[in-house]
Amino acid sequence: MVRIGLIGLGFMGMTHFEGARKVKGGKIVAIATRDPKKLAGDWTSIQGNFGPRGGHVDLKKMKVAAHADYRDLLKDPDIDLVDVCLPNDQHEQVVIEALKAGKHVLVEKPIAVDLKAADRMVAAAQKAKRMLMVAHVLPFFPEFKFVTDTVHGGKYGKLRAAHFRRVICTPDWSADMADLSKTGGPGVDLHIHDTHFISLLCGVPEAVHSRGVIEQGWAQHLETQYLYPDRSLAVACTMGGIAAKGLAFAHGYEIYLEKATLLFDFNTLAGQPVVNRPLTVVTNDGKAINPVLKGGTEWCAAFTAEIQAAVKGIESGTCPPLLSGELARDALKLCHLEAKSALTGKAIALK
Repeated sequence: MVRIGLIGLGFMGMTHFEGARKVKGGKIVAIATRDPKKLAGDWTSIQGNFGPRGGHVDLKKMKVAAHADYRDLLKDPDIDLVDVCLPNDQHEQVVIEALKAGKHVLVEKPIAVDLKAADRMVAAAQKAKRMLMVAHVLPFFPEFKFVTDTVHGGKYGKLRAAHFRRVICTPDWSADMADLSKTGGPGVDLHIHDTHFISLLCGVPEAVHSRGVIEQGWAQHLETQYLYPDRSLAVACTMGGIAAKGLAFAHGYEIYLEKATLLFDFNTLAGQPVVNRPLTVVTNDGKAINPVLKGGTEWCAAFTAEIQAAVKGIESGTCPPLLSGELARDALKLCHLEAKSALTGKAIALK
């Protein structure tokens, strides 16, 4: 049994807690938060931009230890994996302390806001000989897992082009969202889903070329092309946090393969989920089908799959590629380079 200690009980912390309930071979045995109400099991103040609000949790009945100081959790010799769900700018310190304490780590995305911090975290994991896994959940959603499985499996031939879209209205569900230095703004906190998935699907590009809205040095909206050695491969993404309030969230893609086109378009409009286009496979014989997707129906099912992958990684002794700390660090680097490209009007190469 992989014993998990959860640090941070905001919305993502609660989501990981709920997601871990159905993980096989792993269990949350301790939490750490400075909030006395949350320590007592009153999670009614927790809310996010999807899923339910928090409720009341009987931690004693669940045999979950509650710590006001995360360092007490790190001292517990029985904990194998530390799951860090703190605000973005607080990841580095706690992650490095956990690694030094001999724990494997799963940390919420983004790995950090500052790129040098991400480098230090990756180096600390290598030095400690422990796994640093970053919780990029997008590849665990059925519509996106289908894409990676299909493209990498080669069923419909070579990938020729892809366009991704991820936009939100100005976030207001957390006071910290207004401080771009803490979150990185939409160009990091939101867009890193795309840079990570694109790197996973197509490989890390050699350069990026972006145009968009930059405020206080941080990207608010970007239109980006990802440049690969194969100049016939066209990959692009639209991302932003400047949509009207009625468009709370939207994401989707168009994937062009030699023998098929994959389509998906989901939106939250006026508070209601709207699937403009469920996952659709359009083939060269003129057919369009909606494949049956695998995965749970619970609101946190993708997070269960993500934590399950981390647990299996610890059991096998091999870091899951989807949760790679190095890939997460490269995804963060792309976010920063895209903002630089938008500011300078030039394509920026990765070095």
